[in-house]
Amino acid sequence: MPVPLAPYPTPPAPALSPSHTPPPANGSTGGQSQLVCSGCRNLLMYPVGAISVCCAVCNAVTAVPPPGTEMAQLVCGGCHTLLVYIRGATSVQCSCCHTVNLALEANQVAHVNCGGCRMLLMYQYGARSVKCAVCSFVTSVGGSTSTTDLKFNS
Repeated sequence: MPVPLAPYPTPPAPALSPSHTPPPANGSTGGQSQLVCSGCRNLLMYPVGAISVCCAVCNAVTAVPPPGTEMAQLVCGGCHTLLVYIRGATSVQCSCCHTVNLALEANQVAHVNCGGCRMLLMYQYGARSVKCAVCSFVTSVGGSTSTTDLKFNS
């Protein structure tokens, strides 16, 4: 049976004293953990050991990942909502706008400066070129060592 819990607002960060130890990175705080509601995206607190949590605001039931599961984050390309997902997933669907986002690990992407405006661009390893979203310049990045760049009118 899901545990109905109200969203819990994130408190402001207290001033850290030298003896203060920050909470674990997995969201666990003593006998409670936290996760993001799959329906309304509110932060939910739940008791450790629960298998699912029912949001008191939208009544969506969110499954609790197994203990020790590593989580990752990405920003949705459609609505710019922060998405939290289980590390290792290849794609993540946004619950707000339903965009399917490609989930790449840090070692699967590379960076290059745009040949037109020098903006730092990120692309998937193996790509031959990357198009800048700012100036529409296409920078060649793979396949050969030449730096042949093409300009496309948008």
